[in-house]
Amino acid sequence: LGCDRQALNLSNRKDTSSLTKGPEMKTLLACILTLLVLRVAPADEPQTLPTKRVLLIGQGPDGHPPTTHEYRAGTRIVAKLLSRQPKVQTIVVSADDEWANGPMLLDGADAVVLFVSQGAKWIQATPQRLAAFQALAQRGGGLSVLHWGMGTKDAVDIPAFVDLFGGCHGGPDRRYKVLETQLELASNTHPIVRGVAPLKVQDEFYYQLKWPQPATKHEPLLQVTIEGQTYPVAWSWERPAGGRSFGFSGLHFHDNWKHESYRRVVLQAVLWTIGRDIPTSDRKSTRLNSSHT
Repeated sequence: LGCDRQALNLSNRKDTSSLTKGPEMKTLLACILTLLVLRVAPADEPQTLPTKRVLLIGQGPDGHPPTTHEYRAGTRIVAKLLSRQPKVQTIVVSADDEWANGPMLLDGADAVVLFVSQGAKWIQATPQRLAAFQALAQRGGGLSVLHWGMGTKDAVDIPAFVDLFGGCHGGPDRRYKVLETQLELASNTHPIVRGVAPLKVQDEFYYQLKWPQPATKHEPLLQVTIEGQTYPVAWSWERPAGGRSFGFSGLHFHDNWKHESYRRVVLQAVLWTIGRDIPTSDRKSTRLNSSHT
């Protein structure tokens, strides 16, 4: 503002002959340069952000009843939420059959959201597919997983998946329950849960999940109480070799996307995994209409 006034005063002078030299000319030039820097290239403008490509991996029906395990519809909702964010490009794919072009798509992505059937088994269906996920992690890519995307019936699939995503619902001892319960915050400080409100919800939650050992920089975000004991059902993980991972074991029922807290935690988790700042109390970023659900 001071420079604005100085430049205006100097430019309004009737006698401008003295402006071509001396301290007044230096002042004017300094002000012009300052204004150009402030107005043309502010540091926090969206155009300074690198574009991030988020690959959203869904599937068709897996035998569960309609309105449950709606992978394709769920990934479309996440894509809609991300579409409002600057410099985020989403690629929504249906990973059915052999998914032969999958490794190539992963090679071009900065982050993944995995929402498929038995995802821990699925990512290891071929050596090429697992290697592509591992390469994404090695270059610091973001990894997010939802519901059965973190699952496998076979214990052999657990270690490689945990190394990538930081949690797994796997093996013959896996635990899950459909219930109405209070979904509570396990953390009040993590950026992913900024603006997320506790709520009573009907969902199927996986619990007693398998975690990395040791679980360094691994933080529970949401929790539920089942049979008198509290269990984490969402987490964040800053992987030891670099990069970030997130998981949420809810979202069995597609109808739960209607909850603003569900949409917010998933949106903010994906943004966190790609290193973006989390918007503060921005309800527009999580708004959906009926056509999206």
